[in-house]
Amino acid sequence: MTIPPFSSTHEPTTLSSTPNTHITSPAATAHGNAPTTNTHHMVTHVKAKISKPFARMNCHATTTLPIPRSYLHALRNPNWHKAMGIDCDETFSLVVKPDTIRTILSLAVTRDWPIHQLDVKNAFLHGQLSKTVYMHQPPRFVDSTHPDYTPVDTEFKLGSDGDPVSDPTLYRSLAGALQYLTFTRPNISYVVQQICLYMHDPRDPHFTALKHILRYVCGTIDHGLQLHVSSTSQLTAYTDADWAGCPVTRRSTSGYCVFLGDNLLSWSAKRQVTLSRSSAEAEYRGVANVVAETAWIRNLLLELHTPLSTATLVYCDNVSVVYLSTNHVQHQRTKHIEIDIHFVREYVASDQVRVLHAPSRFQYAYIFTKGLPTALFLEFCSSLNVRRSPAHTEGEY
Repeated sequence: MTIPPFSSTHEPTTLSSTPNTHITSPAATAHGNAPTTNTHHMVTHVKAKISKPFARMNCHATTTLPIPRSYLHALRNPNWHKAMGIDCDETFSLVVKPDTIRTILSLAVTRDWPIHQLDVKNAFLHGQLSKTVYMHQPPRFVDSTHPDYTPVDTEFKLGSDGDPVSDPTLYRSLAGALQYLTFTRPNISYVVQQICLYMHDPRDPHFTALKHILRYVCGTIDHGLQLHVSSTSQLTAYTDADWAGCPVTRRSTSGYCVFLGDNLLSWSAKRQVTLSRSSAEAEYRGVANVVAETAWIRNLLLELHTPLSTATLVYCDNVSVVYLSTNHVQHQRTKHIEIDIHFVREYVASDQVRVLHAPSRFQYAYIFTKGLPTALFLEFCSSLNVRRSPAHTEGEY
């Protein structure tokens, strides 16, 4: 039985009783080899003498345009401009840092720049009440006749003990409102940071500390951060750390404040994320944090066309930290803070930063790391320019 050739017109074929078909390989004949015979029964394209055209694709490769570095760079190219549309500069709504606002206001006051205020009405800030509302505070919640002279109790530190508060939502709401108040009241940053550490599980001692802050704010309702004309453009920072101050985790609290001339621009009170095995380690982490902040402020002033020509002065009350900032010999005990050490040393070596020792009497960063006696607290508040407002505000009338 044999298989007849497959028709090129794709007509059906039938099997018949004929001898096997013998096909000689053309490749073997072309190379002069002995011809081979294909005797299998499968119908193939070669046996049926069917060939299909080989489709070739004509591909034309073109080089793409380089990725723009910014949307301004992309707008210069018509292709990118068409792809982005007309609202490319409104894609992101950036949030301005409070430090930026204070820096610009300080420059405006010192250089006598004109300032224009634009008021945007928000429903939750300037909403008009159409009905009469009567409100009163709980008895002895905040008594204006018995204000506290400092916002923090210096006798003990907050821990995780005590009974849970009856209304955690009220605690969180008041703590969040106090966080906004720290934008203009740096003297309460430390104690507000302390009560915010326990917002997930507030206890009665935490609520007592919160009401202590409210009584202090009630007695100093007309106080706030003041900006004045400064005769110098020196960038000065003070940093401190309360080593192992947290009674629960034994983590340290870092605090700093940055001045441009006599005006306070930036401050921070924050618990460190890792444990420190020595006071020098905790202090050096604080120095690294404030050096990073001052580097950012220097770049901001450069963008505002007011570059600084002198090095930033960073004051710390730990002699070991001052020594480590300039000593190039690496000790075994400093390897766990090696990155912070090299970070600070690079700025010191480039004459952008000088780390100096400050006596405790003039270490203004203490107000961001611990509770202070009344006399020292009031003195440091004055040094931070947190004073009574010289002008009446609209809310007083």
